[in-house]
Amino acid sequence: MINYLYMGLLFLGIILLYVALQHYTKTNKLISRGVKTTATVTRLIEIDGDDGYTYKAVFEFEGRNSTNYQLTSAVSSNPPMYKIGDRVKVVYNPNDPEEVKMVSFWGLYRWSVVLLSIACPLIIIGGGYLLYARG
Repeated sequence: MINYLYMGLLFLGIILLYVALQHYTKTNKLISRGVKTTATVTRLIEIDGDDGYTYKAVFEFEGRNSTNYQLTSAVSSNPPMYKIGDRVKVVYNPNDPEEVKMVSFWGLYRWSVVLLSIACPLIIIGGGYLLYARG
């Protein structure tokens, strides 16, 4: 019975590793094929939470076809990380301007890092136990 638990951990770790690599590959394609531009913070969204208010920045940038696009930050904080008028680098897919990411390590690779940090211990624990049990 315990072997199934460790096989499950190993299997879950491998799935998370696969998804992390997919995110990484998608981000690298966006960086190589995407258009880099500068976005400006146009407003701050106030989010009501259990600990009070936090703020998300809304960025606006102009695409190649002179159309304005918006990007809402995935992270909120108090105090706000940005002020209205701050400028940041973004990269977007010219064929799908909704696919846009901030050019920073966390903005580009957040999900790859989070998924890998969960997958690696699961693979080590599950795989290590199964290798130990074989010998």
